[in-house]
Amino acid sequence: MEDKDLARIFENAFPNTLDTTVRWHVDGRGKKAQKYRSDEIRDEGHWDGAQSFIVTGDINAEWLRDSTSQLAQYQSLAKNDNGLKSLILGAINTQAEFVIESPYCNAFQPPPPSGVSPTSNGQDDSVHPAYEPSSVFECKYEIDSLAQFLALGNKFYNNTGSKEFLHRRWYLALDTLLEVLHEQAKPTFDEKTGRFDRNEYQFRRRTNLGTETLSLGGIGHPLNGGTGLIRSAFRPSDDATILGFFIPGNALMSVELKRTAEMLKAVGKTELAKKAQARSENITKGIWEHGVVTHKKYGEVFAFEVDGYGSSIIMDDANIPSLLALPAMGFVDRSDKVYQNTRKMILERAGNPYYLDGRSFAGIGGPHVGLEHAWPMSRLVQAMTSDDDDEIIDSLDLVKRSSRLGLIHESIHVERMADYTREQSPTSELCRFPVLTNCRELVRMGELGVCTDDFGYCGEETPSAIRQGGGDIQGGIDRTYE
Repeated sequence: MEDKDLARIFENAFPNTLDTTVRWHVDGRGKKAQKYRSDEIRDEGHWDGAQSFIVTGDINAEWLRDSTSQLAQYQSLAKNDNGLKSLILGAINTQAEFVIESPYCNAFQPPPPSGVSPTSNGQDDSVHPAYEPSSVFECKYEIDSLAQFLALGNKFYNNTGSKEFLHRRWYLALDTLLEVLHEQAKPTFDEKTGRFDRNEYQFRRRTNLGTETLSLGGIGHPLNGGTGLIRSAFRPSDDATILGFFIPGNALMSVELKRTAEMLKAVGKTELAKKAQARSENITKGIWEHGVVTHKKYGEVFAFEVDGYGSSIIMDDANIPSLLALPAMGFVDRSDKVYQNTRKMILERAGNPYYLDGRSFAGIGGPHVGLEHAWPMSRLVQAMTSDDDDEIIDSLDLVKRSSRLGLIHESIHVERMADYTREQSPTSELCRFPVLTNCRELVRMGELGVCTDDFGYCGEETPSAIRQGGGDIQGGIDRTYE
């Protein structure tokens, strides 16, 4: 790589997941895991095989969304590296156990076999369905978390060709996921009688922040029927949705269900493949029928959230999935007219209330970090979804200049570049996203891992080796990139 500063960021960031966030890994070749539940048929194979617990970084808990994104940069290497392959296989198996036990939850405690102590999030939450606090760190239902569980397996299968994770537990997790989608496709009012039909998922938190809890006593605003869309109570930022049909999350789910259906068909699971494919098609149809609205300035655009009654939220948030990332997710081609209109809208202050442009930095932020901080991640996604060399170079240059400590921060104050969020965090929520620049004037960067906070603190968190029953996974990375 010709740009030495970008090369150094890549050198620091790419192995950061392995250095700082793998809290526990076993390859599954030892004795069977102890039974931590009853011996009922549903628990057969519980915690068997390879297992991996990947924390978000500054919190000793695993988010389904984050861990999938953190491992995405290693998927293409797993076929030729047994350590990485075992790590990712373990992550799939561990996520499957999480989904089976608490499919409405987004963040999880260390698995019982790990011996790692659970922690508390310090919140006062009332959630239905109830969950076990020793197993769940936080239970915010987010459609993209379940989509990311599918994505982890899809990427592993497509990169390695391995079917090792397609066992009874994974299929049980898939069935559980599909049941959640069925439940969350229901409208607020019965379509025949018009009576209120209480949703299976409710969330109330004692808080003074409106973004941290659902309205109407934990139910959320009403949603119409017959849309094909799936409700999401929270966004990937962990902020509550305003209108429950979150379009980027639905788009990601439709893409990953389609990919899952293709995989299932290839392994002979025809009926299950048809079920996943049908749900994917219904969601896709719903997005185009209800998620595309006409803006008086930009024309037809994708809304951020809708309710099926005609109301919509026009904005974008930096966290993935986002409207900006739709082509990177595989939902639309970047040349699509509706996407191009949307892209123009969300990258302007006049079109997106969370596009922030200051003296030091410019990009998309979101309610999670307030009205003065934009996320470098949004500039990386902007580069990924552009065909314009100048735009790509400008985005990468801005990210590089804001990464003064050698790693990419969660968010940057747009007026003071030295002011960034999560000062004591070696990594951040959703802080890794693979970046493939298509700029013809640049050396192809491959995949860039993104970390939050200063290099020194990340270094303090680096373990001497990853517990995986022998071998050092980091060594495989070093050998691959020598």
